[in-house]
Amino acid sequence: MFVALLIWSFATYLRNSFLNIDRQGPMHGDKVWEAKLEDSGLRLGLVGNIVLAFLFFPVTRLSSVLPLFGLTSEASIKYHIWLGHIVMVIFTAHGLTYIIYWIVTDRIFEMVRWQKTGVSNLAGEIALLAGLGMWATTFPRVRRKMFEVFFYTHYLYILFMLFFVLHVGISYSCIMLPGFYLFMVDRFLRLLQSRRRARLVSARVLPCDTVELNFSKIPGLEYTPTSIMFLNVPSLSKLQWHPFTISSNSNLEKDKLSVIIKNEGAWSKKLYQILSSPSPPDRLEVSIEGPYGPASTHFLRYEKLVMVSGGSGITPFISIIREFIFMSTAFKSMTPKLTLICAFKNSSELTMLDLVLPISGTPSDLSNIQLQIEAYVTREKVATTQSSKQARAVWFKPSSLDEPLSAILGPNSWLWLGAIISVSFVMFLILIGIITRYYIYPIDHDINEYPTAVRAILNILIMCICIVIVASTAFVWNKRTNAKEAKQIKHLNGSAGEHSPDSGFYNAERELESLPHQSLVQATNLHFGERPDLKKMLFECMESSVGVLVCGPKKMRHDVAAICSSGLAENLHFESISFSW
Repeated sequence: MFVALLIWSFATYLRNSFLNIDRQGPMHGDKVWEAKLEDSGLRLGLVGNIVLAFLFFPVTRLSSVLPLFGLTSEASIKYHIWLGHIVMVIFTAHGLTYIIYWIVTDRIFEMVRWQKTGVSNLAGEIALLAGLGMWATTFPRVRRKMFEVFFYTHYLYILFMLFFVLHVGISYSCIMLPGFYLFMVDRFLRLLQSRRRARLVSARVLPCDTVELNFSKIPGLEYTPTSIMFLNVPSLSKLQWHPFTISSNSNLEKDKLSVIIKNEGAWSKKLYQILSSPSPPDRLEVSIEGPYGPASTHFLRYEKLVMVSGGSGITPFISIIREFIFMSTAFKSMTPKLTLICAFKNSSELTMLDLVLPISGTPSDLSNIQLQIEAYVTREKVATTQSSKQARAVWFKPSSLDEPLSAILGPNSWLWLGAIISVSFVMFLILIGIITRYYIYPIDHDINEYPTAVRAILNILIMCICIVIVASTAFVWNKRTNAKEAKQIKHLNGSAGEHSPDSGFYNAERELESLPHQSLVQATNLHFGERPDLKKMLFECMESSVGVLVCGPKKMRHDVAAICSSGLAENLHFESISFSW
């Protein structure tokens, strides 16, 4: 539908402009076809601006728009990717069309022209070059093999947007302003949050190259299952931020937040080597952004929930299982039957099932939920000795510089976000109105004498100043509100740290003895040397309403989707949980 909108817009623009050329004749002494070529380039730019107007909505993590459509930023990345490809195709065609026009009309000097008023050609070319630099690294083959190159070149969006505004002027840029304005507010709030150092309490290291990080949080920080969080470890990379699924449950674990990290890249490999070494560090400096997730979940509406995972795709389902453990224990309510179908390559990865249970200190009773786990090891016929190894943990010493995790805008973040957007934009309108009336107008006199670039830079500067002032005020207010609760948490953690091991490994089996580990083993069926027959297992579900969640490789997601949409079983309701983009 969106592509149809673009085609219709472009065709309408061309039809109207070509009719005008045929009636009034070409300008600048051009031939008719030359005038139509120039007009085609102009209309491509107009259509590209339509795409640009939507480009930043999907990547605004703390979004005030996406929840209205039941979307989250991590699930909307694919739309940003599609829009990014479309906008670069259109803007590249726009630029090439104008270059061809200048060549055939012997006006190649127009390429380096920067007009005092009106459109600046040179600024547009700089913006296009910055966009092409980003675009070249966004294709999957390049992005996955050279992620750091992709990550760093993506900051060229700053140059792209700056010179785009200088190219067309601030008035025409207002078409894409709403999405970009929300993105700027979100980006500054994320910057404020990332300046704080998170209180990392412990890590649970598994023999399958997987680690669970456990952070301290204030009880007021709440999030839904399947939420994610972005992590930065300055000792590994000061600029890299990586998203990870939150495995803990904010209701079950009031003062802890956990994420699971699988060793699947250079960054996670370095982290695992540090934590699994014989002498792990006393403290690991970590910054976070988030958590981000759906506003609510709808898993209770199903009579049965089937969760299909491959490898590390099990992590979002751990948070769902813990949510049902809490509900069955706290409210004594009926919960859906749960079936977890998980496929692993090696038997050592079976230790990931231990992460279904919190590390310690949290009451977890599996007897109140109907949980069945079908675990498949596809590349081994029997269990290896490595699979029998227990998870180990390392405790970190507390630091006065670390803070328990808290929401950037407190529990009423939607209200604060709305206030920041509204107040900052009204402030921007008032200030730019004053500047226009008492500074720009005396120079311009409404006859277009004031430089377009200077006007654009003034607007951008005032806009950024308003966002910084209002967002910083809201951040400081919420920080003071959470300060008392955070101090209590830090005091408790500090006291506990005096009695915990001095940042060394200990046998996690002691901790697991206090948990219903035996119930977890009894609920698990192991299958070696085979893959799950998903079609048979799903069709055997006789409940009237069965929710089917899948997280894993692309082929697995497509296979499960094909089964659910085949029409052979009307009780299956498919939902994909994918974080791979």
